[in-house]
Order: sequence, then C-alpha cells, then structure tokens
Amino acid sequence: MKPNIRKVIQFVPVWKLAYYLTVMLICALFTSYMVVESTGNFIANSTTLSGLADETVSLIGFYKYWDLKRTYGPYLYFLLNAIVFAVYLRLLYYYLHRKFHNHTLSDVINQVGIIAEGNFNNRVESSDIPELSSLADHVNGMVEKLQNAIEEERLAEQAKRDLITNVSHDLRTPLTSVVGYLGLIEQDEYMDETELRYYVQTASEKANRLSRLLDDLFEYTRVQSQGLHVKKEQIDLGEMLSQLAVQFRFHIKEAGMECRMFLPQQKLMVEADGNKLARVFENLITNGIKYGKDGRYLDVYGKDDEDTIAITIVNYGQAISSLDLPFIFERFYRVEKSRSDSDKSSGLGLAIAKGLVELHGGRISAASDAQKTVFTVTLPKFENL
Repeated sequence: MKPNIRKVIQFVPVWKLAYYLTVMLICALFTSYMVVESTGNFIANSTTLSGLADETVSLIGFYKYWDLKRTYGPYLYFLLNAIVFAVYLRLLYYYLHRKFHNHTLSDVINQVGIIAEGNFNNRVESSDIPELSSLADHVNGMVEKLQNAIEEERLAEQAKRDLITNVSHDLRTPLTSVVGYLGLIEQDEYMDETELRYYVQTASEKANRLSRLLDDLFEYTRVQSQGLHVKKEQIDLGEMLSQLAVQFRFHIKEAGMECRMFLPQQKLMVEADGNKLARVFENLITNGIKYGKDGRYLDVYGKDDEDTIAITIVNYGQAISSLDLPFIFERFYRVEKSRSDSDKSSGLGLAIAKGLVELHGGRISAASDAQKTVFTVTLPKFENL
C-alpha cells in the first residue's frame, strides 16, 4: 500500500502546495490552448483531414454545426482543461511521493545511525511505505534483542560478582571457625580432655559444613552450565516418595512431626533421572522438616493430570514472607531470620532443585501464607505408546 495521499500532501508546506497548484493550472490552460491550436493547424494543413472536416460540416449543416459548437464547445474545452490538469496533478503527486519516500528513507537512515552510535533506547519510526515499515520493524526487533542480550550480559556479570561475594562469605565463616579451634588445640589452650573434644567436634562440624557447601556449589555450577548428564528411565514417583518417607522417618519423628501421604492408586510415571529427582524431593522434605516443626504435619500429595504429574509437599509451620517468596529459588538466598551461623543450609538447595526440575522439562513453584507453605513440582507425564 502506498503512503496515504493526505500524509504526502501534509509533508509539503501550504504555500508551496498553493504555488504548485497555481503553476499547474496555468500550465494546464496553456497546454489546452496549445493542443487546440495545434490540432486546428494540423487539420487545416492536412488536405485529407481538412476535406473530412468540411464534409462533416456539410452533412450536419453549417448553422447546425455552429450551434453545436457554441453550445457544447465550452464544455469540451473545460473537459480538455480538466484532463490536462489531472495529468499535471498525477505528475505532481508522483514528484511529491518520491520526495516523501526519499525524506522518509533519509529519516530511517538517521535513526539507524543514532542506534549505531550506541543509543539503543532509540527506535526507528514505522512508515506507511511497506518496505521502510518492514525495515523499521526488523531494525527495532534487532535492537530489542541486542538490548536484551546486553541486559542478560549485565545480569550475568552481576550474578558472577554476587556469587563470588556470597561464596567468599559462606566459605570464610566455617573456615575461620575451623582455623580458630585448630589453633587453640595446636597451642594447647584447653583445660581438659572434655574441652579438647568439644573443640575437635566443633571444628569437625564446621569442616563438614564447608564440605557440604562446596559440594552444593559444584552441583549448582554443573546444573547452571548444563554439565549434568541426565540418565532418564521410567520412574514411579509414588514409589519414590514412599521410599523417601521411610528414609526420613527418623528425622520426621525427631522433629515431632508426622508425614501423611496422599497418593492416587495408579502409578505416577515419569521419564527422569531417579537420583537427581530424589535430590529435589530430599531437599523439599528437609526444608519441610526444618521450617514446619510447629505445624506437626508434613503432607505429600500426588496428582495425575492429563499431560503432567504434580507433586505437592506441604508443611504448616514457619511461613515464608511475601517479600522473600519471589526470591527463594535464587542461589544463596535465605530469609533473614534463618540466615545465621547455626543454619547449616548452603542457600543453594532450592536453586539446585529448580535447576534439576527444569533439566527434566518441568517446573517448581512455591506459595506460602499464615496457614501453610506449599512447594509444587510439575513434570511431564510418561506415556506408554
């Protein structure tokens, strides 16, 4: 579709448009006059056409011919002027259209030049000219993708800095304790064997925490870099969760809780890496025990949807703040009241769980209010073909 005529006309100043129309009108009148004169002279100078004209007049009759000429001549002359004027109008429109096209193209080039200088907030305005409009859309799309890539790079760089900061902090705390207690032992600064055993036990606990943190850090790095090898097989999640409930029976009882299983009769089949999914649910159950002690129950639900299997783990203890909830799957994120030296978590468990679930084409979500905290893992259902 060509540019709207109104837009092309609006592109020209009013005084210039009036000037063009006046010149065209004069040219049209002059051209019409020249056409009539030239035609008359041509007929007069041509024996054949002159004879044909005379014969036509004689057939009609001179007075009749004169009467017709006087009656319809002005209309025919006006029609001729109108046709000539329309031709000039068409030529003017073509000229203005080309000018408008070139101006729009120049504008697009200038806007692209601004973008090329690094101003990625600039956008190329769309045009009524299809080719330029398509070019503007493609350039804007490219700039949008480039902006997203730059933002992702910035976030990745920020994430790298945050990772180094958090790792340094979380490694330094237990490491300082280990060095401190071993220093006391080395300098014999203990009163008796009981105090010595306390120092050794504390140093051992801090070293174990350091080891767990390093293990989690390596696993998180592998998950994020897609470096984990996933060995998929058919797994019944109902059976896996029942085994995990038995595995955590002592911890659940020690926390004064009861694990209740709400699983359907049919198998909850998925195609996944059993060890890695077990790691996900172990983490969620551990969190449920740690923060759900006040609620007594830890409930596990299984649901077979049309295309997915959904596993929900619910505890009724300490709620997660609505301010913290959107960030709990981020690495090293821990709610402030649980972020202490006594908290043995690395802050990577939920981030690892999220990465492992997504590695299987699934998703994990969390919801929390004053009554309960709910974690839901949704995985593609295995279909027997």
